[in-house]
Amino acid sequence: MRNILQRELIGLEALVVNSSDPNLIGVSGRIIDETRGTLVIKGKKEKTYIIPKDTSIFKIISADGKEVEVDGIKLVARPEDRIKKRG
Repeated sequence: MRNILQRELIGLEALVVNSSDPNLIGVSGRIIDETRGTLVIKGKKEKTYIIPKDTSIFKIISADGKEVEVDGIKLVARPEDRIKKRG
């Protein structure tokens, strides 16, 4: 998977592998929205979770099944600005 930091995340599957909020660990589903500081994940039974990026670690799964683990602090930026960044 090309550099996840320069990729559109909406539509990808995600799993929260670690978080400062223990209730969020294990949350999984499809990313349906992204803001500067959060990922919005639609999980089981259509439940929606708003996950802070800066205090969470995510496993992102691409459409072809490739997985990458990323510290959410590296994702903190407006999506359009994050995608434009190089390196």
